[in-house]
Amino acid sequence: MTNIAETLRHAAEQLEAVSETPRLDSELLMAHALDMERGAMLLNKMRDPAPAVFGPMLLRRLAHEPVAYIAGKAEFWSLPLMVTPDVLIPRGDSETLIEAARDYFANISPRRILDLGTGSGALLLAALSEWREAHGLAMDQSAKALAVAHNNADHLQLSDRCQFVCQSWHDMDWADLGQFDLILCNPPYVESNATLAPQVRDYEPHQALFAGPEGLDDYRHLLPYMPQLLDPDGAAIFEIGATQAESVQNIAQENTLRSQLYHDLAGKPRALSFTHAANSKDQ
Repeated sequence: MTNIAETLRHAAEQLEAVSETPRLDSELLMAHALDMERGAMLLNKMRDPAPAVFGPMLLRRLAHEPVAYIAGKAEFWSLPLMVTPDVLIPRGDSETLIEAARDYFANISPRRILDLGTGSGALLLAALSEWREAHGLAMDQSAKALAVAHNNADHLQLSDRCQFVCQSWHDMDWADLGQFDLILCNPPYVESNATLAPQVRDYEPHQALFAGPEGLDDYRHLLPYMPQLLDPDGAAIFEIGATQAESVQNIAQENTLRSQLYHDLAGKPRALSFTHAANSKDQ
């Protein structure tokens, strides 16, 4: 029987055709097959026989299925999260929103947080892990996505500070929500005719990806409500596409919002924070 080291080498060679990180993908799948941490596997298990369950996992990845869906988990802000095909896979670029929130709330903690389109709950749960006195409201139109978020909150022992609402923001009575110190949102922002990688196009939920011909439909819908949802000194932080900063800033300005741009670790525009134009807090 082939050992793990040799199996990983062959798997990485095959995955070169479908992945930019073939070796990492093969190691993550093998660690999942062994039900152990990748580091421990690399240190202690490389001479062991490869488990039979690895083969079917590799075939799924060769069909472009994302590693996170095969393993049923992903990491965000150092938090372990369950993920399913009902939610977008949390990406490291989205951690820019949490960095922006930490920057804005460097000297005071937000108490009430709203996460619009929560998906796996990644943004809200990361924020609650940062601010121990905060409470959050997670909203998503998908009951299945909310179930994933609720499960993650339970697993991280944060559910006592979370509420979950199954509601489309297109049908929401915003006046019922009150005001928030911090609003987080990673809305759909992909143009409807955009070409996506197969692992995104064929597996991730389209309702969480596409937002009209310019990718701006949800910004146009949501930003007009920010002035009434934000506490006078609060901030709303939205993820944006790499080429959308100017367009989204214009929408914000039309709605009397001041904006500040944040870049991800690759130097690409990734998030905009919005505050009241008369906000007394320095940005």
